[in-house]
Amino acid sequence: MLVRELVDKEEMLMHLNVLQELYPSLTLETYSRELDEMLPCRYGQVGVFEEEECIAISGFWIGNKLWIGKYLELDNIIVRASHRSQGVGKLMFDFLERKAFEQQCKMLSLDSYTSNFKAHKFFYNEGYAPKGFHFVKLLDKDAIR
Repeated sequence: MLVRELVDKEEMLMHLNVLQELYPSLTLETYSRELDEMLPCRYGQVGVFEEEECIAISGFWIGNKLWIGKYLELDNIIVRASHRSQGVGKLMFDFLERKAFEQQCKMLSLDSYTSNFKAHKFFYNEGYAPKGFHFVKLLDKDAIR
């Protein structure tokens, strides 16, 4: 398996099918529009490939916060159902941690739904721990995929 950054919007669009495992209603048109908004804001993606097949994707953001400085946030961590529990997530997390060090980030962060217990166990095993609450006030409940 090979982990690498997806180099541009076109390459990201090629792997929509992986994102659709988590967001089945996500269309190519919507995904393209959202990438146009996100890419100028220090958004990127990494993929895990088995030969030529993309089997996992994670988005990431690099930003700054007053309390910690530069950080890398993992976003939409998706491993295809057929490849879960095979070390794919670990490969992706290790890659992103190295990237964070290279970018001189002080912290890695991620959000996870409170009901996603299997993922929580993985995150704890990778050294992540809750530091606070991520509060959300939905302004458009129909926008959730």
